[in-house]
Amino acid sequence: MTALALRKKILLAESELNRAELVEELNTISMVLHGVADRAKKYSSVALSASLLMAGLTYFWRIKSAPANKKPSWWQLLLKGAKLGATLWSEFRPRPKMEM
Repeated sequence: MTALALRKKILLAESELNRAELVEELNTISMVLHGVADRAKKYSSVALSASLLMAGLTYFWRIKSAPANKKPSWWQLLLKGAKLGATLWSEFRPRPKMEM
């Protein structure tokens, strides 16, 4: 076997090792990203609950501070609540998965 053929085999073996190491690193990165995504989903759920709680508290504080003779229409409040819900849904809904 010539030195050139031996060098070629060594380079091919090194290339295979590098390829296997890259696949392993990509799997590790993928697992870490899945963990981050899971945590983000949990925190978005908490954030949604907190924002709904704050919206409810704000509503009740506004009613207490409003003059007794001027109450907002319940239709207006329902419409504002639906608008808030749609906004929150669009922000916190699960995004479609991108295929690679």
